[in-house]
This record gives sequence, structure tokens and C-alpha cells, in this order.
Amino acid sequence: MDIPAIYGWKDPWRRSRIGLLTLAFLSSLCFASFLLSQRFVTTLPTSPYTIGRSIQVSFHLSIPSSSLAYNQSLPSNELTETVNISQDIEDVLTLQKEKIVDDILKSYNFPGGFKNQSRPLSDLVPALGGQPLRSVIIATWRSGSTFLGDILNSVPGNFYHYEPLLDHGIVQVRGPPRSKESLRYIRNLLNCNYTDMDKYLSYGQDHTWLFTHNNRLWEKCTEYPHLCWLPIFLNRFCSLFPFQSMKLVRLRLKLAEELLADEKLGVKVVLVVRDPRGTMQSRRHRDWCPGNPDCDDPTLLCADLVADYSAAHNFIKKYPKTFKIVRYEDFSLDPYKGTEDLFKFLGINFGPEVKRFLDTHTKSNAGGVSSTFRNSKSAPFHWRMDLSFSEVQNIQRKCSSAMDLWGYTKASNSSHQKLFNPIKNKFSLKP
Repeated sequence: MDIPAIYGWKDPWRRSRIGLLTLAFLSSLCFASFLLSQRFVTTLPTSPYTIGRSIQVSFHLSIPSSSLAYNQSLPSNELTETVNISQDIEDVLTLQKEKIVDDILKSYNFPGGFKNQSRPLSDLVPALGGQPLRSVIIATWRSGSTFLGDILNSVPGNFYHYEPLLDHGIVQVRGPPRSKESLRYIRNLLNCNYTDMDKYLSYGQDHTWLFTHNNRLWEKCTEYPHLCWLPIFLNRFCSLFPFQSMKLVRLRLKLAEELLADEKLGVKVVLVVRDPRGTMQSRRHRDWCPGNPDCDDPTLLCADLVADYSAAHNFIKKYPKTFKIVRYEDFSLDPYKGTEDLFKFLGINFGPEVKRFLDTHTKSNAGGVSSTFRNSKSAPFHWRMDLSFSEVQNIQRKCSSAMDLWGYTKASNSSHQKLFNPIKNKFSLKP
């Protein structure tokens, strides 16, 4: 079966590859003739974009400095060692298109009938003018969002925008002036637009976990490091994927209304909440948290939980088809059912790759504090043993309203704390 046709493209993929090969062959002949006629020794200055890649020698590579994020002038009539950026981009895109098709056709059943071609897959591919299935997880630090984000990223054909507000620091974005830039980041990335994201990309080069959680992108970054942070590459690579997921732990829920109200964006938002006692216990293991009030002060955490409840009360009525609440403890106690419910809401198929992820990540603990390999039934309740009752009392005193709203029961004493069930069967917020 013709892979380009399946994915929505027709013969131009193959024609472009043939054309590029022909052009490369003719260029090689011309260049060889030139070398024979000149007979001189070349000086090959190095470039940060030559590391780890095969080298192509050329007279001059003319690419705008804004696209490459560096400005290195090349004197005319001087041979310079460099890579062929354009060719590498085309090679990567061609391989990734074929991989997406292969992964999807092998095991994925599209809700709505994409697999049997009752609708074209191109309807979901941004590069073809389609609208991808976009999902955004909103949470706060150490509340289970990494686990849910990785579940979504186990879906074939997913492009994962991990923590796009990392460069903002350890702060919560509750309104202006920070919200303007934050929402610009979010919109740009959900639309695969990296062109005016210089600060974001510059930060990522020194903090690579911005991209490492996106395994499909990071695989290409490892093989083609000279492409990894270039907008001209990222815009096109991102646009190949029919699913776009994002997780945020710095943006408070009320600001997400701008996203939900945009029908053209078509995003679905999932709010993840966790018992503040579990969140505070987990945060104290992170060296970046102490000294930052938005992270280490339970009063601020629980004020955000109350504000999120108020926004959720509005959203669940106003956007019932595009807004959902997940309580981390409920999800962890039955991650298979929780994932099925979440995917049904998002319009995504629960396929074998997702089951495989859950099978390997929910049965036992492994790795460090940031690992998502956890015994999901016990992970949410470590705080009962790890926190002293005086610490629990302090959190409960500052978080009484938030706990009542979200359905968390208070511990009465140290003995009770170690044995009781801290969650009510249901919280009161309903559509």
C-alpha cells in the first residue's frame, strides 16, 4: 500500500525524494569537476552544527541567522565545513511520516473510523491543514500530572509539549502580566509555531528535559543535534502529528478559559487535583522547592485549589464536552479504568501501547522521585507515613476549605493518620 497516500499525501513525497537525489548527484558531479580544476588545500573552520553528523563540503551555506540562532559569516570563495540543513530536515520528515503511518496502521483504531478510511487521516494532520486532537493537562507541582502526561504520550502519533513554562521559574501564573506571555507560549506550541519562541528555545538548550520527555522529538535531536532547536525544523516536525498533548503545572485554571473558548483551537482541558498533604510531602523531596513560596507554602497551594474549584465549577457547566476533572487518588487506585474514561473524553483509542505502558508503570516502584514507575495504589498515600502528625495538622489547618471542596478527609491524630482513608468516595462538583 502507498504510504504517502495512506497518510494523506500523494506522490510528491516520492517525487521530492527522487528530485533531491537527482539534484544531489548533479551537484556532486559539478563540485567534483570544480575541485579537479582548482587544486588547492581547503581550510575547514568548525561549526556547532557539525557535531555528530556526517559532513558535506560546500562553497557557501546561506541560511538566515534568525533560523539558525547564530550568525557566522562565511567569506566568499572559501570552502567551509558544514551540514546541509535543508536536506537533513527533509530526510527526517520523510522518515517520521512513514513511522507515524506505520505505528498508527499497525495497532491504532481511530474513534470515528480513520482506520477504515471513512475519514481521511489528513483531517488530523496540521501539515495538511487538518486539526489535531489537542489536550492540555493543568495541575500543580507533584500532583500526578507527569504520570498522566506520559500515559497520553504512549499513544502512537502523539507530540508531547512538556512543561512549556519551565523558563518562568518556580512561580504560579495567576494573571497579568505573566499570563500574557504564558498563553502566547501555549498557543504557539499547540499550533506548532516555534518561530517567535527564542526565549523558550534558548532555555531548552541548557535544560534539555524541556524536550527529553517528548521521546519522538528527542530521538531526532539525539541523531540530528544541529536541527533540534531550529524553528524551521520544529515547525514542520511538530505539524506531522495527529495528536498534540501538553501538561502545565504553572498556569492556574481560570486562565485556561481563553483556550476553551477558542473553537478553532479545539483543545480539551483536564484539571488534575491532589490531596494537598500528598502534594506537600512530595514537594519536600525536590531541591528546587524550598525557599520558593509558590511551592513550599501550603497556604498558597490551597488558595489555588480553592480558585481552581471556582473556575472548574464554571467550566464544567459552560464547557461540558471539553473540560474534565481528574482526582489523582481516584485515578491511581484504578489507572486502567481512569485511562479508559480519560481517553473516551479526549476521543483517543485505548490501544496496546497504552496498556503496555500501564502494565509496566503501575505495578512497582522504580527510579527516583521523578520516576513514573510507581505502585499506583500506594503512591498517593505515602504522606500518611512520611509526614508527622504535627506537619499534617499544619497543612490541614491552612487547607481546610480546599480539602472540603475537593473531598479530602482530615486525620484526627497520629494513629488515625496511618490507617484511615483520606478520600471521600466522591466530591460534590458535578456538571
